[in-house]
Amino acid sequence: MNNGKCLSVCCFALAAGVLWGLSLWVIGLVAWLFGWGAAMVATMGSMYIGFGASLMGSLIGMVWGFIDGFIAGFIFAWLYNFFLRKCCKS
Repeated sequence: MNNGKCLSVCCFALAAGVLWGLSLWVIGLVAWLFGWGAAMVATMGSMYIGFGASLMGSLIGMVWGFIDGFIAGFIFAWLYNFFLRKCCKS
């Protein structure tokens, strides 16, 4: 059944978590060092407590981003596999 088409839920979740965590880290550092995207960081900081345009704020954002990305990636991969099994039976 569907050999090779299913996603590994944990691997996908880890990849999404790392990608989003690193993205928030870079955005925080760029806002801190160059001032670019400071408004975006301020807006994101209203959702991710402690995230801000500083070294510590970007590290906190990285942790929040990993958690958020992991959960979103887990749900996405699980739903993908669920619908693949239900809708695409071969």
